[in-house]
Amino acid sequence: MAGHSKFKNIMYRKGAQDAKRAKLFTKLAKEITVAAKVSGPDSASNPRLRAAIAAARAQSMPKDNIERAIKKASAGDTADYLEARYEGYGPANVAIIVEALTDNKNRTASEIRSTFNKNGGSMGETNSVAFNFDRVGEIHYSINVGGEEKVMEAAIEAGADDVISSEEGHDIYCMPADLNVVQQSLESSLGEPESARLYWRSLSTVDVSEKDAETLISLLNMLDDNDDVQHVAANYEISDDVMGRVDA
Repeated sequence: MAGHSKFKNIMYRKGAQDAKRAKLFTKLAKEITVAAKVSGPDSASNPRLRAAIAAARAQSMPKDNIERAIKKASAGDTADYLEARYEGYGPANVAIIVEALTDNKNRTASEIRSTFNKNGGSMGETNSVAFNFDRVGEIHYSINVGGEEKVMEAAIEAGADDVISSEEGHDIYCMPADLNVVQQSLESSLGEPESARLYWRSLSTVDVSEKDAETLISLLNMLDDNDDVQHVAANYEISDDVMGRVDA
């Protein structure tokens, strides 16, 4: 999980900048619109929409923006976004899965492939690296929701499979099909989560040296900067001292 944790840190630091924050809001709005268009605008009966709204609120996205994204789903001129998944390897043979929402798969595939190639990686076929990950439901709570024992008890009661607690918060995992049921149970005891989504959880991690770390981080950042990319999962491990030198 260290790679996932480090990548979230990078995303949060970038999101603090105005330009990056605007891009983040655009991506969150796209997910809200697609969720509302696919399964309806009522978040009470639409788990995907409820999760998308929770993620937007966790990033302090204005209420007006959220409502506008939901209404956009019923507009006749709304683009038909397709879900797409791209896989490949980065520096140090790190496995990477990229999830996107796009109105042009050929354009997005070309851009993702170019980003891999320019940053010491290579894009492969579908399922070429997926075996390095488990597809799971992931529900994230802030550290402020309570201590590890409280969250663990709530997770067990909800039927979750695993809990990882750190200074960054609590990540609760379950089977993909159980995400909605587990989320609803957790909300009754812990409140609304910061995010709830399907996620690619790495089965093992690759230790990345300082020589490869900078190029890998550049690759992950460039993938995240792509307007069509919604999520990136990678199975890497970078020690704190190496990360400190890369960030310097």
